[in-house]
Amino acid sequence: MTSATQAPSAAPHPALNRPNMVSVGTVVWLSSELMFFAGLFAMYFTLRSTSSELWATETEKLNVPFALVNTVILVSSSFSCQFGVFAAERLQPRRTGGLFSFARWGMVEWFLLTFLMGAIFVSVQAYEYASLVAEGVALSSNPFGSAFYMTTGFHGIHVIGGLVAFLFIIGRAFIARRFGHFEATSAIVVSYYWHFVDVVWIGLFIIIYFLQ
Repeated sequence: MTSATQAPSAAPHPALNRPNMVSVGTVVWLSSELMFFAGLFAMYFTLRSTSSELWATETEKLNVPFALVNTVILVSSSFSCQFGVFAAERLQPRRTGGLFSFARWGMVEWFLLTFLMGAIFVSVQAYEYASLVAEGVALSSNPFGSAFYMTTGFHGIHVIGGLVAFLFIIGRAFIARRFGHFEATSAIVVSYYWHFVDVVWIGLFIIIYFLQ
């Protein structure tokens, strides 16, 4: 009488929400970025405390409603980014329905929408810079100009970096023969960065445009 031994089943793929070295490394790196922006915030408050009259005059030149609309656009991009992450976790790179069937969109469609809103944010910010320079608020004009352009400028550079990362992830989704956990993890890591950039801007917006 022969007995058959059952072969052990293959280990399932690790869950996408399980911590891994890439995610942990990204969180550590974002922590260092948080310290960098904390330094910019400290610089802004220090200059403001020593030039209160100048701040009262220069902040009147800021177009708060215009910046508020731009802020809403950037914050909305965090939601579309997260929907892209949900699709990546389902291992769904592209849409399975019509263009306007949003419930069946894949990661690529949601990330393209996020990229579009991020690009609009950068474009609007560039227009705001041009308008302020026309009014005499430049990087080297006074302490307010230096603080304003350094804080918002460095943030804008981070936004552009996020847009490049989205293009990289979207391109990888098209090139990959099979969209798997590796591609999904990359998308999740980029979303960490994008959410971080959005949260930092909310802080900047409140400090610069409302705490005048």
